[in-house]
Amino acid sequence: MTKEEKLQRIIEMEKLLDSIQDVDVLLERVLTEARVIVRADAGSIYVVEENNLKIKYAQNDTELHGLTQGEKLPYTFFSFPINEKSISGYVAYSGQSLNIEDVYEIPAEMPYKFNTTPDKTKNYRSKSMYVLPLKNAAGKVLGVLQMINARDEDGNVISFDSDAELYINHFASSAAQALEHAYITSNMVRRMLKMAEFRDPKETYAHAERVSNFALEIYDRWAFNHNVPVAESHRFRDALKIAAKFHDVGKVGVSDIILKKTYPRFTPEERSIMQGHTCIGGNLFEPVESFLDQMSRDVALHHHEHWDGSESSYPGDVDYISYKIGEPLPEHKNISGEQIPLSARIVSVADVFDALSHKRCYKEAWSIEEAFNEIQAGAGTQFDPEVVLAFMQIKERISAIQLAYPDSE
Repeated sequence: MTKEEKLQRIIEMEKLLDSIQDVDVLLERVLTEARVIVRADAGSIYVVEENNLKIKYAQNDTELHGLTQGEKLPYTFFSFPINEKSISGYVAYSGQSLNIEDVYEIPAEMPYKFNTTPDKTKNYRSKSMYVLPLKNAAGKVLGVLQMINARDEDGNVISFDSDAELYINHFASSAAQALEHAYITSNMVRRMLKMAEFRDPKETYAHAERVSNFALEIYDRWAFNHNVPVAESHRFRDALKIAAKFHDVGKVGVSDIILKKTYPRFTPEERSIMQGHTCIGGNLFEPVESFLDQMSRDVALHHHEHWDGSESSYPGDVDYISYKIGEPLPEHKNISGEQIPLSARIVSVADVFDALSHKRCYKEAWSIEEAFNEIQAGAGTQFDPEVVLAFMQIKERISAIQLAYPDSE
């Protein structure tokens, strides 16, 4: 890639980054594009959470080439203190970039060290490294971007030169601005979900995060299986990551008498009133003014539909806009198959799996394997079989997400 081509790519990506609304999707895209610009074989991106750095994404082309097509590297989650002892911690602590020719030969007088354990575990050799802080306009460090092993056109590992520093710093400045904007959206989403949690303690923020992350992983595999064009998949996954969190937001409009009832179980009328949360959720995103609004409405409204359109499916083809809070669902015609929006079919699998594998006031948690088996058994009846196929192909990543977002005690 020539200098002119790199600059053009940076300009194009700056425009695109501003359009990405979900923080996690943005961070993943920033890491991917930054690596392309400077020909880095691997890299990681971290965010600041209080006094720690938390890893969000790690990428490694060398490791990826050892996997079968459609597979991803293992889901990674860990955090460490912001201090001078680690390379990324030092960058976050000092607010200064580091360009290291060989991380195995860092001078002893430096306060930071390179941890060689991950390299030994993966049989990888990290060498050149460029690490820089992601700062907002006020100079606050929001995260850290780490580039590993720059490569020349023949694939040889080289140092990150002055041109690479120039490109990546320019790109990182725009990325930090986009990240700050995405955090505004993220905070608004969090507030809405907190409101729902205040009404219904079962609808925890951790539950919403797990369902959202499950849905994103399911879609990525589904998109690979169906050869979805890259631009289309990027647009869909960005909206899905946020929309999935709103699947049960309509419960804010359900009476406490019904919402928090544990025993005896619902009467038929109470159950129908409870099912009205889908119509309330759909109404929250009217009028539809964006692709995100549309998907959020579809997810909130249709994530309880069954693929086969059976009687237990709801709310179907219903006049949800005219629905009156506190009343049973009106008469409606069930929908099935691809009449159900793809986003809702994906969230249905993610939501049921999470509900099965976690404790509720009315049930104990199932084992993860039991929950996987139940989802598999529902393929073709409750769930879209193609969505279930994608879900079962990523069992390891789903299990890792379970561990990354535990319910608070």
